[in-house]
Amino acid sequence: MRITYDPRHNVAYLRLQEKVEGVETIRVSDELNVDLAPDGTVYGSELLNANAQLGAEDAGSLVIIDEARGDRREVPLVRRGKDSSMIDRSSG
Repeated sequence: MRITYDPRHNVAYLRLQEKVEGVETIRVSDELNVDLAPDGTVYGSELLNANAQLGAEDAGSLVIIDEARGDRREVPLVRRGKDSSMIDRSSG
């Protein structure tokens, strides 16, 4: 799984599996698209207006929780400017 964020376009993408030919995009709402592989499995989800969706609850952090092991990891996101963009400082 991979999460990416493009601050220029304010779009985040959650990729669940490697890209395959023939991915179909389903528009769920004005702020969510879901990509389906030809066999019907979910390839990924695109969040439009992502900074509003990602930063609302956790004070500008991406929180990853492994509920089976009880592990929790926070990745701080940086806000810039009045209508700030958020980026992952630990990207690489």
